[in-house]
Amino acid sequence: MMDNVSSMFFLSGLNETKNLRFTIFSLTLLCYCVILLVNFVLAVTIILDKNLHEPMYILLCTFCINGLYGATGFYPKFLWDLLSPVHAISYSGCLIQALVMYTFACSDLSILAVMAYDRYVAICRPLEYHSIMSKQRLTKLVCFSVITPFSVISTNIFLSSRLKLCSQYIARLFCVNWIIVTLACFPAETILNNIVAYITIIVYVLHGVFIVWSYIYLIKACVYSIEQRKKFMQTCVPHITSLVTFLFTILFDIMYIRYGSKDLPQTIQNFIAIEFLLIPPIMNPLIYGFKLTKIQNRILGFVNFKIKS
Repeated sequence: MMDNVSSMFFLSGLNETKNLRFTIFSLTLLCYCVILLVNFVLAVTIILDKNLHEPMYILLCTFCINGLYGATGFYPKFLWDLLSPVHAISYSGCLIQALVMYTFACSDLSILAVMAYDRYVAICRPLEYHSIMSKQRLTKLVCFSVITPFSVISTNIFLSSRLKLCSQYIARLFCVNWIIVTLACFPAETILNNIVAYITIIVYVLHGVFIVWSYIYLIKACVYSIEQRKKFMQTCVPHITSLVTFLFTILFDIMYIRYGSKDLPQTIQNFIAIEFLLIPPIMNPLIYGFKLTKIQNRILGFVNFKIKS
């Protein structure tokens, strides 16, 4: 039985990639820099341009900041592990990393749900949009998308911290709460963890149901109106693309954990595990940057100004 407070966890996900270590380091550093660049540029563009201080763009800014948060919770430690002969993390560090990974993923889904609500009001109830999406309500929705995931996941992590563990080995590149729970010496003690975990899953499945419900109404509202269809294509398609990308990366990992073959090469298993930390943080800012005209014009205008200077 481990002394949790003073113990270390050993991450075994990199054990079979020693020969490719520097190649993976270079590619990972490049990906991390791209994630930082595209999310930072989009977030700063929205913050500095008062013409973009509208609910849709403020939510997008929150989306980008969350991408920076999630990436920073994983990539610096992963890059350090690639250069280190021992891939270890302290017990408290492991819990913090698990908290960051889960809150990042859950916040992404919460922000997508709020974005769906914003688009529903904008297209289905345009005359009431500014009264419904007031600054006060927008602030509450942004707080909801950040504080709720943190509160829910903190509860899960706290329950995991109470468990006595019998192993120090995590077969992943980063700490995951469900793996920590499986390391418990006494499975009977994990009943409360499992109950809270299922409640968490239900909460975020309901987020998905709400998004689907919103888009059913959006599609109905746009079927008979060319103007509404144009608005839908301009502002909703990026949101749908982000949602599909997020769900694909998360569900693919979950399905692999549940049904996948453990005979796959470790490199492929690692890629599946970090998809949600790689694809959405890069794709989302690019999708919105290319599709939303106001942002595209603002960024191009800034680039042209710098070139002329």
